[in-house]
Amino acid sequence: MSVPHLELTKLETTIMSDAFRGIFSNILNEGQHLREIFNRRLVAYEPLVLVGGSGIIAYGIHYMVIRIPNDGIYAGVKRTFFRIRNRIPFIKSIIDRELAKSAKSITDNVEKLYRGGNENCKFITVLPKGPMSSSEILVQVESYLKLGYNGSDGGLMSGALYHGGEGLTKLNTKVYEMSSWSNTLHAEVFPGILKMEAEIVRMVADLFHGDSESCGSVTSCGTESILLAVKAYRDYGTTELGILHPEILVASSAHPAFNKAAQLYNIKIKSVPLDQNTYTVDVKAMKKMITRNTVMIVGSAPAYPHGCMDNIKAISEIGLKHNIPVHVDACLGGFLIAFMSKAGFPLEPFDFQLPGVTSISADTHKVTHHLPLCDYGSAPKGSSILLFRSKKLRQYQYFIHTEWCGGLYASQTLAGSRAGALIAVCWTTMLYFGMSGYVDMTKSIIQTARHIKYQLKQIQGIDVMGNPEVSIIALKSEEFDIYRLLEAMKSKGWVMNALQFPSSIHFCLSYNQTAPGVADKFLKDIRDAVEVLMSDPDSETTGVAAIYGTSQTVSDRSIVSEITAIYLDTLYETNF
Repeated sequence: MSVPHLELTKLETTIMSDAFRGIFSNILNEGQHLREIFNRRLVAYEPLVLVGGSGIIAYGIHYMVIRIPNDGIYAGVKRTFFRIRNRIPFIKSIIDRELAKSAKSITDNVEKLYRGGNENCKFITVLPKGPMSSSEILVQVESYLKLGYNGSDGGLMSGALYHGGEGLTKLNTKVYEMSSWSNTLHAEVFPGILKMEAEIVRMVADLFHGDSESCGSVTSCGTESILLAVKAYRDYGTTELGILHPEILVASSAHPAFNKAAQLYNIKIKSVPLDQNTYTVDVKAMKKMITRNTVMIVGSAPAYPHGCMDNIKAISEIGLKHNIPVHVDACLGGFLIAFMSKAGFPLEPFDFQLPGVTSISADTHKVTHHLPLCDYGSAPKGSSILLFRSKKLRQYQYFIHTEWCGGLYASQTLAGSRAGALIAVCWTTMLYFGMSGYVDMTKSIIQTARHIKYQLKQIQGIDVMGNPEVSIIALKSEEFDIYRLLEAMKSKGWVMNALQFPSSIHFCLSYNQTAPGVADKFLKDIRDAVEVLMSDPDSETTGVAAIYGTSQTVSDRSIVSEITAIYLDTLYETNF
């Protein structure tokens, strides 16, 4: 039976060969014909003219290519159109008038923050003529710190506030005092601080199933960890793979620090859409967006907006298949997901257990003050961890300059001098809690989050977005403007966060919400607010909710950016 099959294969090969031979022959003939036409047309020109003209054409094409914005031709054309339109006198006057209104509103709101009910609030704008006494300074500090957050939120605030407890606060205050003048830039002077940093990295690497080759560093925040990860992969792609125009792939829900890195390093960032059912990155779309210039793929564990875990396993497999590094951003929930399995809430693998994962970022500094509670990494603000699978990859995050007349210069992170005290209190915090402390905290937070998620799903008129597995729960509504719920909860004392595209809100749970009665109060207030909104779903949206909703409809995002810049400028004002 095998002989006829063999003959059939030979016949098929012969037919296909003849067919393709004919096609290629036609292509060659057409090419020869075009060549003859060009030669006849160009024979009248001198060789120098032809060479020069070819060079000019090639340069023109190159110039046009390099002028294509990193976010694509369409986005660039759209920006140019709005920029030209906004310069038309009539339109410019309208925009300027509206910006002035926004600036006035922003200034009024910031002034309220600074005054804090004190109409005689003054700013110190010049150095005092002489030294102030310690008691005077402490009085000023106390009054400043009473502005806004007053030290106790009763569990009403979403995220932002995380705490390690009064005992830890006192301990870290002592440790900070002991190490306040240390600087990691001078390793030979402060080897003890370097020892602490090495031990922090090793302990965290163990939490994320790193082997003996895994390594990392302590950074100042999650954004710096992300900036260094992107820098490392940009340089790795350029040096090892010869990629001159690197690109990174991130979900549209990934933290904006990746966009900041792309802007700072002038690399292209591609935003991968979310699956509209799960609110996790669309893995199929991600595969299609890979190019020969892709140097990094990002997955979030979890993503800040909706609290959903991207499919890190699938992303890891993509990275392995295409030999592209995979970074897992666990800055927000890293010190929860690392302990969830031991706390009785197992997750799909998301760390170095997956062979395609090459780096992980996780924050240790989710912490508040004054509340007798513990939370997440629980170290004071100013510490995050960036882990790599190997030392070879980590070396690409370094900055090393060997040609300076001042000597050899090298820094592990973006900063040169780094406050050793922040490393010392991070180290102290981790030892203070130990494995059992973190596991107990995680168990309490996740139990509360699961309870709230289940109850929210029973409320008619609102929808839980995706399947949040950690500490963030996002809500949307098809019945009424969800920002009205944001305002309604604010009137009851709850501080939730507004999201956009689509309109939605979320609440980030911390240990504060595990206190007795807090979760039940939250659910009761949500039910009561939704009931009122459902009775009049089409009522006009007012206040901050209206502003947030309107901003999404502005197609010229540069105007939204300008208003945001005005807000940032106002934070530095001292003349109210």
